[in-house]
Amino acid sequence: MLAGLALILAAAFVFARIAGRLRQPAVMGEIIAGIALGPSLLGLLPGHLTDELFPADTRPLLQGFAQLGLVLFMFGVGYELDLFRLRGAGRQVVMVSLSSVTLPFVMGAGLALLLYPWYDKSQLTTDGALAPTLFLGAAMAITAFPVLARIITERGLQRTRIGSMAVTCAAIEDFLAWCVLAVIVVIATAGGTWPLVRMLLESAAFVLVLLYVVRPGLRRLLAARGKWSARGPMIHAVLVTGLLLSAWATNEIGLHAVFGGFAFGAVVPREEIDARAPEVAERIEQTSLFLLPVFFTVTGLSVDLGGLGGHGLVMAVAVILVACLGKFAGAAASARLSGATGREAVTLGVLLNARGLTELVILNVGLGLGVLDDRVFTVMVIMALVTTFMTGPLLQYLKPPREDEAMPVLQKSMEKGV
Repeated sequence: MLAGLALILAAAFVFARIAGRLRQPAVMGEIIAGIALGPSLLGLLPGHLTDELFPADTRPLLQGFAQLGLVLFMFGVGYELDLFRLRGAGRQVVMVSLSSVTLPFVMGAGLALLLYPWYDKSQLTTDGALAPTLFLGAAMAITAFPVLARIITERGLQRTRIGSMAVTCAAIEDFLAWCVLAVIVVIATAGGTWPLVRMLLESAAFVLVLLYVVRPGLRRLLAARGKWSARGPMIHAVLVTGLLLSAWATNEIGLHAVFGGFAFGAVVPREEIDARAPEVAERIEQTSLFLLPVFFTVTGLSVDLGGLGGHGLVMAVAVILVACLGKFAGAAASARLSGATGREAVTLGVLLNARGLTELVILNVGLGLGVLDDRVFTVMVIMALVTTFMTGPLLQYLKPPREDEAMPVLQKSMEKGV
């Protein structure tokens, strides 16, 4: 296990540097490193190196590290989402967000129905095509909010109108997609009417506890003065304990642990934490970044590019085309109809088409639920990589302006009274 971890971290560093030279986000290089350490590349070499470096008895330990890194990462996604700020989003942002979720969801679900006869039913744990169909639609609708934010920053678009709109739309889309995914998980895991009702009630109770018990409690803790006032180490311990307990709670409910980490990150009082101990969130993020390469490798162990076959290649082409068309058309068309210029609409469609790391998180949830087989999982991973890698070159071609040409989206919406 120790030798495997050393190789994972070294490979992630090297591939991240290569990705940077290619003007791609470092996380994309880490994802490629994880896939390369699996049967798709290292496993093809003589000596069964993948099985030697990652034998069966160490893989549960790697799964544990990967799960921890994933939960910490999802806390960061929820923490940066800042749902309460999204209430000021304008009509144009809402229209783009809804259309760029709905169209790829519908097209993805329709494609899943067509491809369902090619699924390996022995690897599925659900009866019928409902859960696999809904899941593939949700996976098509996702946008990689963290990776997109990094791309926008690296391209100098964070202070432009189109950059602000893209980040806000991605945040809304991710929130909607995770809500839809939670419903799909409940449908896939509930074994009847009462288990379904029970999971829905428990999920609602969990959200209410976070909103009306945990969030006010954290506010009071952070506002305390005197001997027991909250300091950096205490805040760090409280947040890590809370997000791990939240992840455990959603896992016990029947949802995936990532929902708990995401929900806890979304409800913590971000302003107070940033004012009292801004280093705490950064520490949690650094820990997740240290463990995420393990998650990419665990994902890569389930990806076998050589095992796609003829049907797999057809599925890969179809999935990539539908994913790109659905997301791009949904975002660009609604942006153009709501007043954006042609170049802004095209740029927005290109930005929101990036799936990246968030897609891998969702795909691992689907694989664990048994609504994907290994081949479809591999196809969807390829789609996530292609749609993210193409974002940088397309932006370079479009050359969106780096200077603000108009007021930021939220300010403009407020002045219009939207």
